Amino acid sequence: MVIVRTSNLFIKRLIDFIGSFFGLITISPILIIIAILIKITSRGPLFFKQERLGKSGKRFKVIKFRTMVINAEKIGNGLFIKTENDNRITKIGKFLRANSLDELPQLWNVLIGEMSLVGPRPPVPHHPYQYNDYNEFQVKRFSMKPGITGLTQVTVRNSVPWERRIPVDVKYVEDFNILLDIKILLKTFKKIFVKESIYLENNNKGSN
Repeated sequence: MVIVRTSNLFIKRLIDFIGSFFGLITISPILIIIAILIKITSRGPLFFKQERLGKSGKRFKVIKFRTMVINAEKIGNGLFIKTENDNRITKIGKFLRANSLDELPQLWNVLIGEMSLVGPRPPVPHHPYQYNDYNEFQVKRFSMKPGITGLTQVTVRNSVPWERRIPVDVKYVEDFNILLDIKILLKTFKKIFVKESIYLENNNKGSN
């Protein structure tokens, strides 16, 4: 079993590297269009960078397209986005969030090995817990690299509290195999074209 899992992890990294490399090249026209729309519709930087917890609690900066006004985390509900009508979200940002297009720059995080295409989403270091506050069961979710998408994103997404998402993440870690990753990626592509609510009071999507 250890050999099989090791082999699956090797293949996973290979897929991550090839997928993110060619993915960035293939969607570069889309990235350019999004970048232009962000710049001409709102004031501020193109990207939003935020410190997150990665594998084994190691900190790194996740890269996303900016979808909110400058210093949004210091306005209103801070880190929390309770509704798609939050007035801190820009017009283009609302569209990007609804279709998860704001996550596309994270392909760079995948390319350099900080993230994977599939895995548990990385939380901010101070919310909802400090890394050392996770119990023995919960900390299992950090035994694999965080992903752009994951089992949680194609099932419950942000529609349930963080505590109820953790068991889903742990299940992914425990059941991990390449076929599961492929199924999650296919479901992710499908969800891009199906509009659904991604908000819940006290969710932890982050400010941008």
